[in-house]
Amino acid sequence: MTSTLDLRVRALTWEAEAVLGIELVPTTDGATLPAFTAGAHIDLHLPTGTGDCVRSYSLMNDPAERHRYCIGVNRDAASTGGSAWIHSQLRPGQVLQVSAPRNNFPLDNSAAPAVFIAGGIGITPMLSMIRTAVAQDTRPWTLHYAARNRAAMAFVPELQALARRDGATLHLHLDDEAGQVLDMAGLIAALPAGAHVYACGPRPMLQAFEQTTAGLPAERVHLEYFGAREAPATAGGFTVRLHRAGRDVSVAPGQTILDALLATGLEPLYSCQEGYCGTCEVAVLSGVPEHRDAVLDDAEKASNRRMMICCSGSRTPVIEIDL
Repeated sequence: MTSTLDLRVRALTWEAEAVLGIELVPTTDGATLPAFTAGAHIDLHLPTGTGDCVRSYSLMNDPAERHRYCIGVNRDAASTGGSAWIHSQLRPGQVLQVSAPRNNFPLDNSAAPAVFIAGGIGITPMLSMIRTAVAQDTRPWTLHYAARNRAAMAFVPELQALARRDGATLHLHLDDEAGQVLDMAGLIAALPAGAHVYACGPRPMLQAFEQTTAGLPAERVHLEYFGAREAPATAGGFTVRLHRAGRDVSVAPGQTILDALLATGLEPLYSCQEGYCGTCEVAVLSGVPEHRDAVLDDAEKASNRRMMICCSGSRTPVIEIDL
């Protein structure tokens, strides 16, 4: 398992229907936290009493801040322990084990216009990106923020203040009032010249985003899933060769690579187990992965140099990885 930080819950705030804001600070006064960049996330190790429960949440505060991490947690109706435990059990003063930040959804470093498209709790990484854009003072930005209804839309006063401060454009879309979901094709067709576009939200929204941006240059299109993009590869029937450990592990039908490694007593790094957090990424030394993750882009997948062992399989009888 990866090393973690002990952070105290300084505050819990009600931000919208089923959305809690959480401020995490060091247990030692004056301590400095590891730096992060806009779009980064952290993993919370939650003492749910049902075994290892690790959940990833995007950081939404200003990356210039080194004294705290702020996240937003939506209570998922289908929660398997993470968000449900946070909403019902977490209290100010409790100490949680938290990973250092990692970033699979970075803001590009250019001054090109940025168009942010957020659905529901997908607004959280956008908050950090918008704060960065405001601090740069040279990057025009627009936010399209969609939710089912007004009660479910979090952080609106803060977003309005940021937009006013920067002279930016903020569009709020409420499905129930508009009578339809966000017009993704219309948004993409109206992008400013050279704009980079970022999307985070529920799977149907991101699927529409991927379809409508297929013709844009890949380097200008950025998205992050908060859940599995595809079902994990569990066909099995191949061997994983562990280069550094000097051993082979068979992956049986019904298992993922991660399942097989854990069953032999190995402890590779992992978190979400759904292919979207990037914790379990490893280098591929030989063989061809069957990619099922939402972290690597198309070019990275085509290179077959890296893979996520929690969800991806192998297209070859033997796949060698750097573990």
